[in-house]
Amino acid sequence: MQGGTHANVQICNFYTMNKIDYSKKWAVMTVVSIGTFLSVLDGNIVNIALPTIVDEMGTDFAVVQWVVLIYLLTMATLMLSIGRLGDMLGKKRLYTAGFVIFTTGSFLCGLSPTIYWLIGFRVIQAVGAAMILALGMAIATEAFPPDERGKAMGINGAVVSVGIIVGPTVGGFIIGQFAWNWIFIVNVPMGIVGTLMVIRYLPVYGANGRQQFDFVGAFSMFLTLFGLLMGLTMGQRLGFGATAVFALFALHLITLVFFIWWEWRIEQPMIDLQVFRHILFSVNLFTGLLVFISLAGTIILLPFYLQNVLQFPPQQVGLLLAVVPVVLIILSPLSGTLSDKIGTRLITAVGLAVLVYGYYSMSTLDSETSGMGFILRLLPIGVGMGIFSSPNNSAVMGSASRERLGIASGLLALTRTVGQTTGIALLGSFWAARITYYDNSPIPEGAAAASAAIQAASLHDTFLLVMGITAVAFIVGVWAFLYERRQLQGVF
Repeated sequence: MQGGTHANVQICNFYTMNKIDYSKKWAVMTVVSIGTFLSVLDGNIVNIALPTIVDEMGTDFAVVQWVVLIYLLTMATLMLSIGRLGDMLGKKRLYTAGFVIFTTGSFLCGLSPTIYWLIGFRVIQAVGAAMILALGMAIATEAFPPDERGKAMGINGAVVSVGIIVGPTVGGFIIGQFAWNWIFIVNVPMGIVGTLMVIRYLPVYGANGRQQFDFVGAFSMFLTLFGLLMGLTMGQRLGFGATAVFALFALHLITLVFFIWWEWRIEQPMIDLQVFRHILFSVNLFTGLLVFISLAGTIILLPFYLQNVLQFPPQQVGLLLAVVPVVLIILSPLSGTLSDKIGTRLITAVGLAVLVYGYYSMSTLDSETSGMGFILRLLPIGVGMGIFSSPNNSAVMGSASRERLGIASGLLALTRTVGQTTGIALLGSFWAARITYYDNSPIPEGAAAASAAIQAASLHDTFLLVMGITAVAFIVGVWAFLYERRQLQGVF
């Protein structure tokens, strides 16, 4: 199990011997792109609608935040189980069901009479989204030959970026012209089209239905992820020393230990832990986790800096933050295609190096930075992400055997979700703690009410921390590059 061109040759030989049909690869990519776009679009549209939902439903932030949180928690806790079921039962039937459930959930969200009905229907919507996202990369990997896998991952990354850009724009337009519930109903036509395309174009890939599903492993994994993500979420609001938060982290650790013990002893585990003995596979997941922790923390803090420190209006803030996804749209397919030709390790290391430089540049932001100065500092982050993401995803999917593509795709999606949740909680808390430090006391109105100078100084410290996190990923990435070269040269 190796990344790069060596792994491509091995997998290509396997696929050639088994005469895999790649004639429908672009139709399959279209279907996967629709699913990815819908899932990403929905998340971004909902975020921009929260203030309107608060006003029109007569609720408050403490309640309305669960419209977002319950969606993320449901997806994160189900992705691995869905990936495993996809390997066992076949990906087409689960992917089709994902579209149906997501579309139904979207329609029900649009009909919600109260905030609590909306939160409940978001669970249904998230189940469908988890089925779509957990299996999307696995389906794309099977549809394309190994020497075009990076291109497929690059296109998928570009679709994610389009969803990120379009979400706030479409959401703002819908809320301005119609009622808030239309941000959910707008998913229904595309969901119906996507369902029909899945039925028509998605091949029936082989399934290993003779295996048994690991219900104990799935439930313990659900509990460990729930404890971690809920602990991070509640810790940011109650403080990480709160009894409830401590209990959630204890639940996470206990069930994680049990999960590992159970998976080692069971004959047909949900996750074959032997896969993590393959160093390069683990390296890709680890570096991806660190990158998403850094990016999520960055994205959540920058709007506060742009609005509170630089005094930019919300419309201009949206345009400035669009730099990263615009660059990703351009670079993700290019870096993915290049990785098909020269391997993944060198490209991912270069991307991580650019990210380290980008976060260092962001640490120089101050209360006098111009809009162009901000763009020039943010640009390397978009470039680094565009170079890193597609080859890294390709390396993970290329490391998995064909009968384990579903679980590999689920692990990738889980890494992204856990990284985002962790980054928002930890880096947001670090930023708030630095504001308290510089102000010499807690601010009753919250960290965002601090002076511009204090917010800028705290952001400087936060980006230095982010640079350090990304530097660790870079060092590990360089080590993996050198390790793989020595393997190919027969040293190991």
